Amino acid sequence: MRTRRIGEVEVSAIGLGGMPMSIEGRPDEERSIRTIHAALDAGITLIDTADAYHVGADEVGHNESLIAQALASYGGDTSGVLVATKGGHLRPGDGSWTKNSSPDYLKQACEASLKRLGVEAIGLYQHHRPDPEVPYADSIGAIRDLLDAGKIRMAGISNANPEQIRQAQEILGGRLVAVQNQFSPAFRSSEPELELCTELGIAFLPWSPLGGISRAGGLGGGFADVAAEHGVSPQRVCVAWHLAKSPVSIPIPGSSRPETIIDSAAGADLELTAEDLALLP
Repeated sequence: MRTRRIGEVEVSAIGLGGMPMSIEGRPDEERSIRTIHAALDAGITLIDTADAYHVGADEVGHNESLIAQALASYGGDTSGVLVATKGGHLRPGDGSWTKNSSPDYLKQACEASLKRLGVEAIGLYQHHRPDPEVPYADSIGAIRDLLDAGKIRMAGISNANPEQIRQAQEILGGRLVAVQNQFSPAFRSSEPELELCTELGIAFLPWSPLGGISRAGGLGGGFADVAAEHGVSPQRVCVAWHLAKSPVSIPIPGSSRPETIIDSAAGADLELTAEDLALLP
């Protein structure tokens, strides 16, 4: 498994997104644990989660607890695994997603995540999504306070635009290490954020990174052609495409089955040629 950096921490070149294991349509717990263990076996050392990855209002942090359980039951060494979680998004239990990025709430959410993950400090804590009811500077100020207090080791933001990235970097005193935005072959509007992160040397974590590759034609056509040439899946080609886009890109495909995350992990070792990349968007 090739590696990349988040701050001063070396992680696998791709991560595991935990959301599908905890929201609607989730598998049973046993399969989810096997999925996380399969990711670890494949060399993945970055797992992304959030306290909002759950269904019922009474199970906040379902995914965080699941990941903590999987790490505790894994037979190998997990000391090098970076668990990245997020706060500021909520699920009231009716299927909707709401926001609360007030400083008090973010600090309370971080404390709860610390307990669920069973750690003294969260490896990477990310502001989940801007809240129109709360000044962005106030929300990021809370993340700065958590960093200064040692509650979190590294700070990141998610679903942010270039202006917010620069603002967060300033508020955090140059300590912003990661930006997590939606980015995929079908969803390209975060190209400016990727370019800015590349310029600043900040890790860019594309969520939902495989979007658009399953189409028979259009976007999916090029991925299918390159996949056929290499004898691999289009998903694996898409992971390699993300890695070729920028040295700071670390895709985090969500998975709820061992075989899918194993296939995605193999994309980290797929070398695309200039001819391959010319066929891709």
